[in-house]
Amino acid sequence: MKTIKIIIERNEDGFWGYAENEKAIVGGGDTVQECKQDILDCIETLKTLNTDNKPGFLEKEYELVYKFDTASLLSYYKGIFTNSALERITGINQKQIQHYASGHRHPRAEQRLKIENALHNLGKELLAVEL
Repeated sequence: MKTIKIIIERNEDGFWGYAENEKAIVGGGDTVQECKQDILDCIETLKTLNTDNKPGFLEKEYELVYKFDTASLLSYYKGIFTNSALERITGINQKQIQHYASGHRHPRAEQRLKIENALHNLGKELLAVEL
């Protein structure tokens, strides 16, 4: 199965997404959700092209994987994770997290990895929950 990596970034107009490893897949919107939907709509449009113009990946199984810049990720999940909650799971000061979320500062690679690992660990913990 082919993995198509979709990069989602925030810009002055909203959010922009594009495929890192496939041509012609782009999307945008005011929110991350709108951007993701626009990417899906773009793929549906590509499926309607004639055989000569249709990208080859559409003939096989594929999955989309979304890669966010830090500001976009924090903005997308701000209704779910408060800066205080992120501070608890990452160990990064919430004022610093706010700077990352606003785009005023960009985290170093080790800080990005700390955020990513904390979210992955939380996900694993949640997957183990039974009610």
